[in-house]
Amino acid sequence: MRRCLAIWIVIPSLLPAADPAAVGRRDLWSLRPIVRPAVPSVRPSVENGSWPRTPVDTFILAKLDEKGLAPSAEASKSTLIRRATLDLTGIPPSPEEVEPFLADESPDAYERLVERLLDSPRYGERWGRHWLDLARFAESEGFKSDEIRPHAWRYRDYVIESLTSDKPYDRFIQEQIAGDELWPGDLDARVATAFNRHYPDESNARDLFQRRQEILNDVTDTVGHVFLGLTYECARCHDHKHDPILQADYYRLQAFFAGMRAVDDLVLAPEETVRAHRAKLAVWEERTESLRAEMGKIEEAKRRQIADDNFEKFPAEIQSAILKPDAERTPIEWQMFHKARPYLYPDRRTITAGLSGDMKKKWEALDRELAGFADLFPGELPLASAIADVGPEAPKTFLLKGGSHNAPGAEVSPGFLTAIDPRPAAVEPPQAIPSSGRRASLARWLTDRKNPLTARVIANRLWHYHFGRGIAGTPSDFGYMGGPPSHPELLDWLATELVRGGWRLKPLHRLIVTSSVYRQSSSDRGGAQISDADNSLLSRYPRSRLEGEAIRDSALAAAGLLDVRMGGPSVFPPLPRGMEESEKWMKTRKAGDENRRSIYIFVRRNLRYPLFEVFDAPDTHLSCGRRSVTVTAPQALHLLNGDLALSWARGFAARVEAEAGADLRARVERAYRIAFSRSPESCEMDAAAKFIDRQRPLTGEKDPARADAAALADFCHALINSNEFVYKD
Repeated sequence: MRRCLAIWIVIPSLLPAADPAAVGRRDLWSLRPIVRPAVPSVRPSVENGSWPRTPVDTFILAKLDEKGLAPSAEASKSTLIRRATLDLTGIPPSPEEVEPFLADESPDAYERLVERLLDSPRYGERWGRHWLDLARFAESEGFKSDEIRPHAWRYRDYVIESLTSDKPYDRFIQEQIAGDELWPGDLDARVATAFNRHYPDESNARDLFQRRQEILNDVTDTVGHVFLGLTYECARCHDHKHDPILQADYYRLQAFFAGMRAVDDLVLAPEETVRAHRAKLAVWEERTESLRAEMGKIEEAKRRQIADDNFEKFPAEIQSAILKPDAERTPIEWQMFHKARPYLYPDRRTITAGLSGDMKKKWEALDRELAGFADLFPGELPLASAIADVGPEAPKTFLLKGGSHNAPGAEVSPGFLTAIDPRPAAVEPPQAIPSSGRRASLARWLTDRKNPLTARVIANRLWHYHFGRGIAGTPSDFGYMGGPPSHPELLDWLATELVRGGWRLKPLHRLIVTSSVYRQSSSDRGGAQISDADNSLLSRYPRSRLEGEAIRDSALAAAGLLDVRMGGPSVFPPLPRGMEESEKWMKTRKAGDENRRSIYIFVRRNLRYPLFEVFDAPDTHLSCGRRSVTVTAPQALHLLNGDLALSWARGFAARVEAEAGADLRARVERAYRIAFSRSPESCEMDAAAKFIDRQRPLTGEKDPARADAAALADFCHALINSNEFVYKD
């Protein structure tokens, strides 16, 4: 919305008239049907006999030939293993992985390396981080209160497991849009629907109709960005000024989600486990009945006080929906009731926090007595956040005048983008659960082979993450303002290849990273700096800086500290000095948790982990298809002066000392192999040895052994701060 308004204000002369007929006729490249192009016939590269290795290379060579350019030479083997390992796993290769690869002279050594990396569980963690950016994943509500969502991490684990197992992308989409409707008995599919639950939500706002509309806008926009590659927020208020998207299209798409409600207590256990739990719980409840009754009497007065206070803050129409008998509520009143319920039935922690005086003392005494029965309590069943519909009938959807929920216009039914599919959506409520079936209809349309956007968008995203820029440069905007793709035939070929391969992503990764274009050196060639100045033709491999998460993981790996345990609740590493620990950031207590992979660090909307924030972590209030890459002073200060970077350097030095022994040159050799996956050149070896010798007396350590360790740590600190460490070459 802001983007649209900014363009309207600054360059109104560029905007066409908002004539729906004219908009509908505009020929947008991304909306054309996908037709599999023929693979170009190209001459093998004279300078590089290895071209072409895969069909991908022929499309690239054809464009280079048009400009009279030749591709760059192939990168060294040490560069390739570091590049591919960082790309596919997010951590650098160890010397024990590099040395056998460098010694392997077989023609398929690199291909076997790629297979090993794709099979690694680290792959799911690396590419899961990319997907979480798109899903605007966070573990708190956002806005002022920013309350924690305690079970949100299960969606993160679902994403990692799905990508690691190479779940077909069409199934991956369908589970996230409508897993509850399509596979109601599959708990993973239910967890997947949390994709739609990651909206930010202002809990203090009592106008639930407005909150509902803001949530619907967020979900509608996010689905457009992530799966369709379209930014159609402008169509909330009017027909799109650039793309063939009508205002009615926006609300037809929104109607698929009209019946949606949050489910934050989804039980993740099979029925037999639930039955066994209930049986054990019944024993505990019987033994503690009198105690809990006394505690309940104390809690009830405070609960009623909190509930009454909250009830009075709701507008009259919300109060009316709450008070109505169940049988009389309309679908939208049921939505309002579900949204209001947490305020009317606050949890025990909220209630007991409000107790005071003698009542608090009495409650605490009873609670201590209750703790004596802890051996009988069966514990809590695992829970997850998800979404569901309020029932078989969804609330009505209206075209909103000016996008205001208070100004409904004509009623609209679920439907798709008219420029692609003008037919009304066929919606069938599922038989197994009380749901509208609307989201299932949308999920099927998104993954229909005739949909020209979905396969193009994900193929482009994979290319973007491998090369730092997509074939279409704006991965979440395939509209007119996003610009055309540099290699449209290649994009369509990759999209059709994905669908032909059963929508599996790993074969597409394999095609890309085993290609000759991916294996190029990043060095500039003569003439390419002029004819391909921005490297859009890929006459060389583009260097790219690692994200903050990958920098942290790489440093921990170099230091031998990286904890590779997978899954589970998120962790809270210590914050830098000067940032107070609080209930908003609870320091991790379990040993080793502070060194877990970065994807497992708690994601709080209003308090991002500082290292990630300075290295351009996205704002989790919005879907992010392309991270910013800045170069700022705080980045350098974090790595130069931060306690965290110093701890990595000391760990790195201790590892080098343990693995290389006392010989100075052996230490330098080992440090280079760990940090850069290569041996130092002779000039680098000499410079490093001189630096360490010069640094010993400057450490202030009297003991020679301690001075040696401190000087080596300073050297390792310098390696972590080097461009070669924080960039993928």
